[in-house]
Amino acid sequence: MKPLIKGKIQLLLSCTLAIAGCSKDNIDSPDEDITHSKYVTKLFEYVPAPGQFINDASFGTEEAAKSILGKGDGIVSLGAFGGYIVLGFDHAVINQKDMNDIAVYGNAQASFAEPGIVWVMQDENNNGLPDDTWYELKGSEYGKVGYIKNYEVTYFKPKQTDEGVRWEDNKDNTGLIRLNADHRQAYFPEWIDKDAYMLSGSLLPNTNVSTSTSAFVTSSPFAWGYADNLEGRNDLDINNAIDSDGEKVDLQAIDFIKIQTGILADLGQLGEFSTEIVSVEDLSTP
Repeated sequence: MKPLIKGKIQLLLSCTLAIAGCSKDNIDSPDEDITHSKYVTKLFEYVPAPGQFINDASFGTEEAAKSILGKGDGIVSLGAFGGYIVLGFDHAVINQKDMNDIAVYGNAQASFAEPGIVWVMQDENNNGLPDDTWYELKGSEYGKVGYIKNYEVTYFKPKQTDEGVRWEDNKDNTGLIRLNADHRQAYFPEWIDKDAYMLSGSLLPNTNVSTSTSAFVTSSPFAWGYADNLEGRNDLDINNAIDSDGEKVDLQAIDFIKIQTGILADLGQLGEFSTEIVSVEDLSTP
């Protein structure tokens, strides 16, 4: 959620590998007659957490998620912590030496960022599906106080659509995604036919969020490494990929990207903290 999300959003401007251990020397050069898109072209999953833009046709539906494919002429909200989207390129994004490889565009503002964690996957089994191993792209807040791996939040469907969404985490905390005056539709995703569902991922510290007064809330950007963090373009390096133990992983290329809301925070009258995405670009494709 952004306080200015209702305003005009100016849109700014990825050889599939069969095995993880292959080198750049045995990556086939792309056919010169084939033109690849610079941007993601496939939507595999859209599973948002509850939030004030979920079920809103412009921001929180599958159609809204599809609107960011290609160069993108839309925007999609991932809802509260753990909400995610899985996207694919029409080619493998090669890990360029000493360069950023991927750009994620959001709608962050100078004093209002809602950082999302980015995960990448290589199509190791070469079946065109994101069913191999996800690797987190390590950002500036990794390992700091408040960063938690394998964090889980369960969201409970309210009995009435005009009620907030109750949640509980795997650290014995509970809370509520509260409704606000501007958005009165159901916040729990209408297409999820369950009384509750659990989302998991890495939790970022909420030290960037300031709610010192009810009238003015800020969410400062982190130094680097996240989606919807800096205004406009957020550049990311595949070299920052780490495994579940936090060890560096040497990926020659990636085929899929997952973006996940990284913070769980109540922003008062502005609602929940939620990552938004406009488009995703391979920086090495002409």
